[in-house]
Amino acid sequence: MGMEDRNALEKRIAESEASARKAKRAARKEKLKKEKTSFITDFKKFITKGNVLDMAVAVVVANAFNAIVTGLVKNIITPAVTYLTSGVSINEWKWVLRPAVEATETTEAVSEIAISYGLWLQSIVDFLIIAFTVFVFVRVVTNMQKKMNWREEEKKKAEAAKKKEEEAKAAAANAEKAAALAKREEEYYANVKAQAELLKDIKALLEKK
Repeated sequence: MGMEDRNALEKRIAESEASARKAKRAARKEKLKKEKTSFITDFKKFITKGNVLDMAVAVVVANAFNAIVTGLVKNIITPAVTYLTSGVSINEWKWVLRPAVEATETTEAVSEIAISYGLWLQSIVDFLIIAFTVFVFVRVVTNMQKKMNWREEEKKKAEAAKKKEEEAKAAAANAEKAAALAKREEEYYANVKAQAELLKDIKALLEKK
C-alpha cells in the first residue's frame, strides 16, 4: 500500500468516525426533544400526583376538624367552666404580681403585671380535647379498617377454598378419566392377546391338515 492509498484510507476512516459522531449527536438531540415537556404539562403532572391530592385532602379535613374542635371548646366547654367558676372565664384567670394604678395629677399610670395562667390552662384544655378527639377518630377509622380487612381476608379465604375444591374436583375427574383410559387399554391389549392366541391355534390346525 502506497502513501497516497494510506492517506486516502485514513481520510475515509476519519470521515466515517465524524459521520458516526454527528449521527449520535443528532439522535441524542432528538431523544432530548421527545423527552422535553412543557411547563403546563409538568404542572399538570405535579398537581395530579397522588401525594399532592392526599395532602390537599388532609389540609381541608384538618381545617374542618379544627373548626369542630374550636366550636366545641368555645361554645360548649368554656361556657360550662365559666358557669362553674361564677362567671369567670378560664382566659381571665391570672395571678396579679402588681396591680394597675391609674394616673393622677401627681403620679403616672402603672400598668398591671400578672401571670396569665388561665391562657396556659386553656391551651392545655384545647390540647387534651384535640388529642382525645383525634384518638377517637383514629380508633374508629382503625376499627373500620380492621373490619374491612377481615371481610377481605374472609373473602380471599372463601375464594381460595372454592378454588382448591374446584382443583380437587378437576384432579378427581382427570384421575377417573386416566383410570378409564387405562382400563380400555388393558381390555384392548387383552383382546389383541386373545386374537393372537386364536390365530396361533388356527395356524397349528392348518399345519396338521
